[in-house]
Amino acid sequence: MPIEGLISQYTLDNGIRIIHKHRPGAIAHLALMVNTGMRDEMENENGLAHFIEHMIFKGTKKRKAYHVLSCLENVGGDLNAYTTKEETCIHASFLREYYNKAIDLFSDIAFNSSFPEAEVEKEKEVILDEINTYKDSPAEEIFDEFENNLYKGHEMGRNILGTSSLVSNYTRKDICSFLKNNYSTERMVIATVGDIPFEKFKQKISSYFAEYKLRELSLNRKNFTGLPAFTEVQDRNNHLSHCIIGGLSYHIDSPKKMQMVLLNNILGGPGMNSRLNLNIREKYGFAYTIESQYNAYSDTGNFSIYMGVDPHSLNKTIDLVLKELEKLKKNKLGTIQLSNAKNQLIGQLALSSELGLGELLSMARAAFTMEGVEPLSETIRKIREVKSEDILNISNEIFDNKNINMLIYNGIEN
Repeated sequence: MPIEGLISQYTLDNGIRIIHKHRPGAIAHLALMVNTGMRDEMENENGLAHFIEHMIFKGTKKRKAYHVLSCLENVGGDLNAYTTKEETCIHASFLREYYNKAIDLFSDIAFNSSFPEAEVEKEKEVILDEINTYKDSPAEEIFDEFENNLYKGHEMGRNILGTSSLVSNYTRKDICSFLKNNYSTERMVIATVGDIPFEKFKQKISSYFAEYKLRELSLNRKNFTGLPAFTEVQDRNNHLSHCIIGGLSYHIDSPKKMQMVLLNNILGGPGMNSRLNLNIREKYGFAYTIESQYNAYSDTGNFSIYMGVDPHSLNKTIDLVLKELEKLKKNKLGTIQLSNAKNQLIGQLALSSELGLGELLSMARAAFTMEGVEPLSETIRKIREVKSEDILNISNEIFDNKNINMLIYNGIEN
């Protein structure tokens, strides 16, 4: 009898890691994640990892593009993929009786994609449209530009989509070269959340993936050491002004990571009772959207506070945000405040885990870190251990004026 909630792990002889969490129910989730992303590109390869993410659906040695896309969707499943600065992922959700179909498809995509030249040329146009779509959306573009400036001159400061000039000239040869230099079995993780016993899942994965030989590639990522803070203002032909305030933060294996997760949730997390939302939206009505994020990478991290406001209210809103940061630096959380913040974050994580897909992707991503995959109970334990002094100390460290950067897209004042 499988133990519900237990996370099991196994590594094939070829280095591919298997992660499994049993959960009863009709829906299963599967992911294949590769520890390769935008930061593994050379400067003249910018955008190739994302290009490959698109191209893996364009046909294999035994499937045409239509059959790749229809394999799971014909039985009501959902197939998707994404690329980040440090990883590429294929994931699917489907009825549990289609595990074989999903695993077969994933192995075919991962090792037998053919990258037809005609499809390469067509997909260039799709990605160029994607790049232009971001440029037409200042609320999305500003996040990319902020990180580009924060990591300027470093591989982390490039755009995941690449540039129009580079994407326009990529060929099948470029794709195959990048795959050869950056994709290997020991960088792969296959994870599932679903109603299947671990031994049975391991057997299925082995039958489709064990035949591929071990291939090892070392990660050649340059550590980021930091830059002076910046403030940049651009005049834009927008009705809203868009602004990001943020800076560097802790990497993914930092012992302070969970403290930072809790601090971010208090400041501007998804709850409507976050400090930024209560003060700036509810009290003053200055912003429809105001939120904060914390992104942790293998050797660095960052936090960002985003707001979209009427140009007349921009300066007042920025002042209010900076005051909230000062409050966190000067005032220790009370016992009840801290307890409520912990309970809120624990509840959010528990709800997210019930959705399956989010937990699946977190499990797969965690396998690349020194910390490794941990059950929800361990995460909750770490949250419970955070003290008011911890929140005060990291607030003073992360919200130090020398670490505050600002990017503003100035809108038109009517």
